Amino acid sequence: MNYIDMTDEEYDILDEELTRTVPRLGPNGTGYLSQREMYHLGFSNMTVNYLLTKAKAVNKSPVQLIDELVGKEIAAASA
Repeated sequence: MNYIDMTDEEYDILDEELTRTVPRLGPNGTGYLSQREMYHLGFSNMTVNYLLTKAKAVNKSPVQLIDELVGKEIAAASA
């Protein structure tokens, strides 16, 4: 799919689809924040393994887990 040539309606449909579903990482590194991307961002092996294992166990994406962890840290710091 070429995201550059999408119409506004196609963008809306894609946005709705991504909002309703949790992207899954595949063995080929596809999905949002793939294993390869995590390594490129400088995440340690331990962090990548934790995120992928936890994400699979709770049916969430690594990005959702990171967001939750940051949210907890912010809440703890402001308490």
